Amino acid sequence: MATTTPESLPFTGDPEADALIARDPLALLIGFTLDQQVPVQKAFSGPLELRRRLGHLDCAKIAATDPAELAEVFQRRPALHRFPGAMAGRVQVLCATIASQYGGDASRIWREARDGRDLERRLLALPGVGDMKAKTLIAVLGKRFGVRPPGWEDVAPKHPTLGDVDSAEALAHYQAGKRAKKAALREEAARGGKSRSG
Repeated sequence: MATTTPESLPFTGDPEADALIARDPLALLIGFTLDQQVPVQKAFSGPLELRRRLGHLDCAKIAATDPAELAEVFQRRPALHRFPGAMAGRVQVLCATIASQYGGDASRIWREARDGRDLERRLLALPGVGDMKAKTLIAVLGKRFGVRPPGWEDVAPKHPTLGDVDSAEALAHYQAGKRAKKAALREEAARGGKSRSG
């Protein structure tokens, strides 16, 4: 399976952070782990800031770090996430999984996938990766890195995802679409509540 490594993924607005998540598979997965209840820019800037604070992004070392020490690194101002303690734990479990199952090489998760279903299964087996996150990862890997094992189309999402983001403008458009969708869902839920109580 021929793959390519993009120079950067325009998810943060910081050229160094964007280059790191494109170049380092573990950084990309850490960014996805942090991509919860914070803006995309904050989540995917996290791996670079974590590397600055730790001096490395070595999954075996992160897995072996004292949990309280890692939590302190995440909590140090400015905190790496809205929920730094919880996210330190999630990143540590992710790193422990990659260290034990893939010899510390995060790229093996997709490089060794036999087909689309196997890729999806491998991603879903990672701690903190649910269906939506797995689909977005499949889109990013397929559209930005050329990771398209046989049957990739069957598991790739049909809706817009971060995989379609190839510029700062595209990111702004994607985020505006997400905000509009959330607002519509909130409005729909509020209408449903009124009709039930009325």
